[in-house]
Amino acid sequence: MKALKRVVTVVVVGLLGVSLAAAQEMSVEESYLQESVENAIIREQSHAVGRDTKLVALEYINQAIGHGNTGDDVRNALEYLALEGLTNQTRENGRLINNFPDVRARAAIYLGEIATPEANKTLLKVMLAEAEPMVLTEAIKSLAKIGINDNEETASTIAWVIKRFDVLNPDNLLALSALEAFEALAKKNGGLKDPNTLRTIILISTGRYIKPVQDRAAQLIFDLRQYK
Repeated sequence: MKALKRVVTVVVVGLLGVSLAAAQEMSVEESYLQESVENAIIREQSHAVGRDTKLVALEYINQAIGHGNTGDDVRNALEYLALEGLTNQTRENGRLINNFPDVRARAAIYLGEIATPEANKTLLKVMLAEAEPMVLTEAIKSLAKIGINDNEETASTIAWVIKRFDVLNPDNLLALSALEAFEALAKKNGGLKDPNTLRTIILISTGRYIKPVQDRAAQLIFDLRQYK
C-alpha cells in the first residue's frame, strides 16, 4: 500500500511538472506575441504623419523600454523619430511640414535609456544634423549617459557643436550640458585626449557665458589633469 502511494505521488508530481513547463512555454509564446504586436504598433505610429501620432508612438516606446523591450524595432523607431524633420523630411509645396523638435528631443532621451552602441551612433547623427539647442542638449545628456567615446568621436562631436553655436549664439545650457558630458566621458574612458575638446572647454571658461558656466569649465580643466 505504501509502495502504491509512492508511485501515485511520483506520477502526480511528474504531471504537475509537465503542466508547469507547458504553462511557462505558453507564457513565453504569449510574451513574444505581445512584444511583436507592440513593435508593430510602435513602427506604424512612428512612421505615421502628424506630430500627435508620433508623440503617442513615443509613449508606447517609453512603456516598452520600461518592461525591457529595447530591441532593434524599438531602436529603429527611435532613430526615425530622432531624425524627424532632419534627414526624414516631408514637404508640401516645398514647405517642411514635419519639423517637430519636441519629438526629436524625447526620442534622444529614450535613446539614452537604451544605451547601446547603435543608440550612440544615432545620437551622433542627431548632433551633426540638429539646429535646435533643446534637442542638442538632450542628445548630449544621453551621450554622456551611454559613455561611449571610441576614438574620441563622441567628445569631438560635442565640441564641434559647441563651437558652431559659439560663433553667433552661445547657449549657456548647451555649454553646461557639454561640460557635464565631457566630465562623464572622461571618468568612463580614462580622460579626454582630443585637442579640440580641450580647446572647447577652455573656450567656454573664457568665452561669452555666464560666470557659473565659466567656473564649471575652469574646474573641469583642473580636474582633467588627474588623467594621464
